[in-house]
Amino acid sequence: MKSGIIYNGQSLLDGKPIVAIATYSDRNTKTGKVLQTYIIRSDISPLDASKNGEDFSICGDCQFRGEVTTDPKRKQAKNRKCYVNLGQGPTIIYKAYKRGVYPMATNHADRVKLGEARVVRLGTYGDPAAVPSWVWDQLLSECDSHLAYSHQSGFRPDITMQSADTLAQANDHWSKGSRTFRVITNVDEIDKVNEILCPASKEAGRRVQCVKCKLCSGLTSNSKKSIAIVEH
Repeated sequence: MKSGIIYNGQSLLDGKPIVAIATYSDRNTKTGKVLQTYIIRSDISPLDASKNGEDFSICGDCQFRGEVTTDPKRKQAKNRKCYVNLGQGPTIIYKAYKRGVYPMATNHADRVKLGEARVVRLGTYGDPAAVPSWVWDQLLSECDSHLAYSHQSGFRPDITMQSADTLAQANDHWSKGSRTFRVITNVDEIDKVNEILCPASKEAGRRVQCVKCKLCSGLTSNSKKSIAIVEH
């Protein structure tokens, strides 16, 4: 099985309808060949959800969502800074979902099979915290490794990098024993004691793809260092 619907139900962030879809892909040159998971609204296109603020269901209070707008000329939220291009991956996944392309993989055995021996990315788009934890536990149970990030403070630091918007936030997470992923404006902002530059980033020379790096796996990683990346 190369793809499937791993969750279809209410968002744990606001109770609205969402769907989580896993698909195996090697198109992302940064991550490499990884099982990507998209968390999207099941009733609204990703672009419309962004523009209307309905993306809270899958992104929570992430500051990179942008601002609600009624401007007919805009296709998505105003001042949106998220690196995910909504017109590409999420929209393609949403349209395929609506056409009935993806098989159901909502039982334990199917989720295990999808993640088996693969590197799994939780939340290629969307925050893993919107989906029940047991879905991720099943998907990761037989995986090779994983990468995961959450902007919802305190969500599963065992498997996710805690997304920090400021050094103060990062320090708070570090004081609790968590590892962080922080977006910075230039390499000089790195906390050299606690952070390293993302090895797959342009600024680090793209030394390795995520599929081989495996540092962004929360506390399951052997590394104690947190990760920083220059805004792009």
